[in-house]
Amino acid sequence: MSNDSTKPKISIIVPFFNEEENVEEMYARLKEVMGRVGEPYELIFVDDGSADRTYSLLKEIYRRDERVIVLKLRRNFGQTPALQAGFDRARGEIIVSMDGDLQHDPAEIPQFLAKIAEGYDIVSGWRKDRKDNALLRKLPSWVANRMMKKLVKVKIHDFGTTYKAYRREVVQTIHLYGELHRFIPALISREGFKITEIPISNIVRQRGKSNYGLSRVRRVFFDLMTVKFLVSFLDRPLQFFGLIGLAMGGTGFGIALVLTIGYYAASWPIKENIGWLLLAVLLMIIGSLFIMTGLLAEVISRIYYVTHGQKIYNLERVDARTEPEPGLER
Repeated sequence: MSNDSTKPKISIIVPFFNEEENVEEMYARLKEVMGRVGEPYELIFVDDGSADRTYSLLKEIYRRDERVIVLKLRRNFGQTPALQAGFDRARGEIIVSMDGDLQHDPAEIPQFLAKIAEGYDIVSGWRKDRKDNALLRKLPSWVANRMMKKLVKVKIHDFGTTYKAYRREVVQTIHLYGELHRFIPALISREGFKITEIPISNIVRQRGKSNYGLSRVRRVFFDLMTVKFLVSFLDRPLQFFGLIGLAMGGTGFGIALVLTIGYYAASWPIKENIGWLLLAVLLMIIGSLFIMTGLLAEVISRIYYVTHGQKIYNLERVDARTEPEPGLER
């Protein structure tokens, strides 16, 4: 894999965080499946700041297999930056992303590749029969998926899974941040790419500890708001901000109108209602400005990352026998 004649057709990206118990088996399964696929491939393993033996095991696999690239992040940046690091390094025409905890079955990769061959640009996994904890994962995921389907009108059932396949041009289009890796189909829907999904098995974790908790729900909720803004209102923000302004300004105006009528019709003293008057003014001014400033800051930060070439991760080390693809690394 040292020259263009052996350039991989398929890149498989797997982020790991404290998965020492699953690394070897994940590699063995991937190697077996890709051997049956019969296409040139590369495995990009990203160590997202693990505190256990994950990186040392990945480094040993790298020494044994020239198709393996290992990216070691300096600290735990999170799944989205880890995936972006893999996307930046990938050279394949088709890029598959999946979790490293063995809850995604590598044996299903050929199904993703078959759908790509049918002409789709993104193939997303659908955990149709989920086996996860009802409170920590199933309920928040159900709520988030329902909200996303309503917000962006992308006809897939499961936005949250990492198990997806992409054409290369899709990956070149996106810039990830926050927890937005789960919302890639929504983010690129406005670009006209063809999206579909396939049912995948949802395997119960056998070894290791899950890194998912309720704390992620808060981040996902705010990312939902960001995705809706980016997908629906980025090119016409006045419709979004105007609606907020009308709602808050209308409420404040309503309060002020009641106070005015009360003053003239019922002789309400201004001193006794000064608090309501101030509230009306604040609703009309500060509330709308606060929300607009927050969302505009989201857009500004995205522009900063793109125009300044800033990455959302920091590599400590790269173990690879090839140079990154110039067109993809940003």
